[in-house]
Amino acid sequence: MHRIRIGVMCLMMVLILGVSLDAAGQEEAAGQDTDAGEQKLEDMLIPMGVIVIKAHESIEPKRSSVEFDHALHFINDCRICHHKWEGKTQIPLCASAECHDLLKSPKKPTRYLVYTATAILYYKYAYHKMCVGCHKTIKVKRTEMEMSYQVLKEKLPRGGPTGCVECHPKDY
Repeated sequence: MHRIRIGVMCLMMVLILGVSLDAAGQEEAAGQDTDAGEQKLEDMLIPMGVIVIKAHESIEPKRSSVEFDHALHFINDCRICHHKWEGKTQIPLCASAECHDLLKSPKKPTRYLVYTATAILYYKYAYHKMCVGCHKTIKVKRTEMEMSYQVLKEKLPRGGPTGCVECHPKDY
């Protein structure tokens, strides 16, 4: 008999909590002013799987496309990669106007990935600076932490690929 009372009380609490949360959500939605062209973040579609990053259709690629696992990068703030995104609209493509829309390679940067302001407009250099640069930074931080012999409470992130063939596998 005691178990039945506890079960009934739990069901009533869940029902009351559910109704109150639903009412609070409706009040919040009713109070929001969104422009016609603006999209709520909850409604945005976020690609969960592998995104294939390839050269613009007007360019003959020298290497294969890159398979980018978007979900592995969710630990980062979206604006690290999508730096021109203001957080309220759909994320623009990297090769869109006034971002990395230069389709012809400017003067090559140094081998240490030092890019000029013009060179970073070239979509290929932008990807390489962002992706390879971040992966190298993670590897350096991981090595420093491993060499410090500290007891860690959390798992260290792996560094991603930094070599050409690791990202651009040869087509066989």
